[in-house]
Amino acid sequence: MKHARTLFAALTTTLCSLVLFAANAQASVEPEPGFGLPRDFSKEGYRIDRLIETTTVFVVILFVLTCLWMLIACIKHNKNHPALYDHGDGRKQIWKALSLSCLIFFVVDGNLLYNSTIDVNTVYWNFEQFEDPKRDHLKVQVNARQWAWHFHYAGTDNVFGTEDDIYTTNDMAVPVDRPVYVQMGAVDVIHSFYLPNLRVKTDAMPGSINKFWFEAVKTGDVDIACAQHCGTHHYKMKGMLRILPRADYDAWLQDASDAASTQFDPKDKEALWGWAWNRNGN
Repeated sequence: MKHARTLFAALTTTLCSLVLFAANAQASVEPEPGFGLPRDFSKEGYRIDRLIETTTVFVVILFVLTCLWMLIACIKHNKNHPALYDHGDGRKQIWKALSLSCLIFFVVDGNLLYNSTIDVNTVYWNFEQFEDPKRDHLKVQVNARQWAWHFHYAGTDNVFGTEDDIYTTNDMAVPVDRPVYVQMGAVDVIHSFYLPNLRVKTDAMPGSINKFWFEAVKTGDVDIACAQHCGTHHYKMKGMLRILPRADYDAWLQDASDAASTQFDPKDKEALWGWAWNRNGN
């Protein structure tokens, strides 16, 4: 019994440590109130949270059952318990293992796989919605390099490659309640554009253009991070996403476009970066 109590104490300590670790692992780049995931600013963010929460529930259930199974075995099979040798039935044991594995797979993994497949195909990869010319959305080009995020807006004329194009570094402004369609590349190594509060994380790849979209439903400032180790100063690669009311964003866009027009220099090819915008981003 002494051995069983020791094991029980060890399992309890391990369980508490895992719970605390999980809470910290899910923390955002900046401290958030309470425990768990960072505050959700995204229209579709609940879909990501649902998968994470479902996975966490099933993992905790399976972990607790495993610990209880081990505890019962330790108490039952102590030094006073006579050893029983059983070579078992190989076919019977295989069917038991397969049945239990299939049950866990279809209940847990089947649920996650179904929901994630539906969400990806109908929501997150639904770029056809932006082909509608009447669709009110914002287009932004993102260029990653060691160690900064560069943003390119079309300006008030909504056409890339003109005098009023806006260029910013580590500072991204978007309007609330308006879809933001992003095309992104990189000039050196692989980076990963990460918006914890918008539930967005997409790799920036040298030589190709990746795309994603999001829609913020709350105003405020949230962090932009790089989720891919990209070199010695990876920790410095961070920026700020400012989610503004529509009127404030329109005023910012007008002021930034006017400033860009007065500073436009067609010979400065390095500053005037960008690519022709189309569905594939090529």
